[in-house]
Amino acid sequence: MAIRVAAVVVAAGRGTRTGLDYPKQYKVMGGRPMVRVSLEVFTSHPEVDVVLPVIHPDDMTRFAAAANGLNLAMPVSGGATRQASVRAGLEALSEQAPQIVLVHDAARPFTSAALVTRAIATADKDGAAVPGMPVTDTIKLVDETERVAATLNRGQMRTVQTPQAFNYKLLLDAHRRAAAAGRDDFPDDAALVEWAGLNVTIFQGEAANMKMTTPEDFSRVDRDAQSLTDVRTGIGYDIHSFEDGGDHVWLGGIKIPHTRKLSGHSDADVILHALVDAILGALGDGDIGVHFPPSDEKWRGASSDRFLAFAVERVKARGGMVAHLDAAVVCEAPKVNPHREAMRKRIAEIAGISVDRVGVKATTNEKLGALGREEGIAAMATATIRLPWSDA
Repeated sequence: MAIRVAAVVVAAGRGTRTGLDYPKQYKVMGGRPMVRVSLEVFTSHPEVDVVLPVIHPDDMTRFAAAANGLNLAMPVSGGATRQASVRAGLEALSEQAPQIVLVHDAARPFTSAALVTRAIATADKDGAAVPGMPVTDTIKLVDETERVAATLNRGQMRTVQTPQAFNYKLLLDAHRRAAAAGRDDFPDDAALVEWAGLNVTIFQGEAANMKMTTPEDFSRVDRDAQSLTDVRTGIGYDIHSFEDGGDHVWLGGIKIPHTRKLSGHSDADVILHALVDAILGALGDGDIGVHFPPSDEKWRGASSDRFLAFAVERVKARGGMVAHLDAAVVCEAPKVNPHREAMRKRIAEIAGISVDRVGVKATTNEKLGALGREEGIAAMATATIRLPWSDA
């Protein structure tokens, strides 16, 4: 089967700077090994067709336990360097030959689905793309005596992250050329393709997408998690009627064929609308109509994924996180169950959380009332969020 996007997740390192007596990628964070958290963002992403782990041969048993139940390609063994490990993953994909390959370090467990989406889109357009963040500190170049040799222009600098995204054939060719030239010292794949003469585009990274390297990194994450002690739950409800015309409805961010469409100012996605209100309710931040009034023409026909992404960002702006989203759909038709998993994946992608933190259920109204007469669709939702505690 032809595939379009593959992700190579590199998890073969030894992590000697962490102070652990085992590889850092297997450290449990929030109840799950870090490598599993890193893999899940790709296995749950609707645009990623294959996820290929690259692991150390000594870690096979440990990896199998950590990744149990995930839909992964057979892991391949890494090499002596990160560069060699990436090449091993690329070579293992040669028969499938995806159009785009994402290369990600398992030591970055906080990558969001939105970042993966941006990586794919930028690689589609430019062929080579890496996430980057502006440098905020002044950078000094020093000589061998630690004297300042120059002050660099931070406006032209970016710190780069993963996943880095490339045209697969171009990246594989660059790796093979580097190996033939005896070069195995490139710090990342962007540097390697730059050496091969290709242009690399920087797209917006994420501050939360940090690399776990030292004991202090793990301590900081533990402190941050422990500080989110203000646990809140919000509820949401939405209902839209059917109208004649159209050949589909939008539910949970998924386009579902149907004989009628739902009436609404935007795309009338009752599941996403209910989830937005649940999140905003947990924040005490109004409702969807306050932020996206139907009287404003710019929201006419708007895709509701924008509304859900907005609500999630409101949580992040308060220093919090979305812990769980759950929705129940009430309708006689169309059938929801065949699309349930696609909805869960899409909601997880929009919200930037793992798919196991999303629930979608469906029921009929037993032919009772307006919903039972197939006059519309309704949805109820709950959202659990965690915020830093404040006495204010």
